[in-house]
Amino acid sequence: MDPSLRWDDKDAGMTKCVKDVEKAVKVNYRDSNMKTIYMDNNATTKVADEVREASLPFFSELYGNPSSMHTFGGQVGHSIRIAREQIASLLGCGSDEIIFTSCGTESDNTAIKSALATSGNKRKIVTSRVEHPGILSTCREFEHHGYNIVEIPVDKKGRIDVNELEEAIDDDTAVVSIMYANNETGVVFPIERIAEMVKSKGVLFHTDAVQAVGKIPLDMSKSNIDMLSLSGHKFHAPKGVGVLYVRKGTRLAPFMLGGHQESGKRAGTENVPGIVAMGKACELAKDIIGEENTCVKEMRDALETAILKDCVDSFVNGDTENRLPNTTNISFEYIEGEAILLMMNKYGICASSGSACTSGSLEPSHVLRAMGVPFTAAHGSIRFSLSRYNTMAEVEFVADKMPEIVNQLRQLSPFVKG
Repeated sequence: MDPSLRWDDKDAGMTKCVKDVEKAVKVNYRDSNMKTIYMDNNATTKVADEVREASLPFFSELYGNPSSMHTFGGQVGHSIRIAREQIASLLGCGSDEIIFTSCGTESDNTAIKSALATSGNKRKIVTSRVEHPGILSTCREFEHHGYNIVEIPVDKKGRIDVNELEEAIDDDTAVVSIMYANNETGVVFPIERIAEMVKSKGVLFHTDAVQAVGKIPLDMSKSNIDMLSLSGHKFHAPKGVGVLYVRKGTRLAPFMLGGHQESGKRAGTENVPGIVAMGKACELAKDIIGEENTCVKEMRDALETAILKDCVDSFVNGDTENRLPNTTNISFEYIEGEAILLMMNKYGICASSGSACTSGSLEPSHVLRAMGVPFTAAHGSIRFSLSRYNTMAEVEFVADKMPEIVNQLRQLSPFVKG
């Protein structure tokens, strides 16, 4: 590390590193014919061909309103019922426990706000420090209105202490919301154990399962989960459609008010193409979920092993035993994640930085901060998230390019001696 650079100057140093990269290589310009290697599937996924085909008729000849009394609209309503059954089959629940929303964030908001609205005078929410902003932002907004928000910490591997969580629950707790799997590290929490514990205390339990659905098996018929959020675009359905699972008998205060859609639980004309597409995506996911846990995991492990072997001062963030089969979050010390992404873009490689370094903000990810990842590593974290559409040839290409990228950036880094 350059001894002339004070820690007070670290943000400026990182900004300079990114600017130096932009000058040193023409990373913003790449051959338009270059193959895109997409390893950012936790951000969004390719819409499966079968899913797209299933939705197309509802953009053209089947354009009726599913709430209409006539047959033309009724056939569309029937397609929604089929999709509802497909989703329920994947989750292992009843079709009447499925509520369609616009996305995972709406589902999260609905769950939290409903729990507070139906819990009488209870004013406490228990969650974790590593939740998606759909949960944390909602909770912190309620905190401004006098609610008590408890955010349970995680350890260095991103794991939550269930005993500490249990101690935080009291008679004033309206809801506990803990994500099923973390979107940045892929760490999977012991949700079934948590749900059972929360139920024993007579408190509602919600989980944001946006990253888990379609990647690991779920069965609500054997679970104590009261509410669960999912989003279609995370498992090869289009953007703009999600689900809130609500266990039968759980009281729900609607978030969207208006018409009678979703049995009065979520107003608004349904996004029929999106719903039909998500139903098909769930049907596919149920049939090939084993591929996620074998072929995709094998590619993830091969990529991770190669990068750690050939890139010095690199390590995996999070629990490597209890995590999603498609995700690895790797820190490259002393270089900036945004600079890495710029260099990767030169080769058509798409991934995500664990750093929220946008619009002049150089604060590392709240997840990595909660895990206590050192500054020099948190800023240089890259999340690779694969899918069944990746190939081992792509893995080998990325593994071959990463040492070159890292070494070139280290030469520019103000934190590494030249």
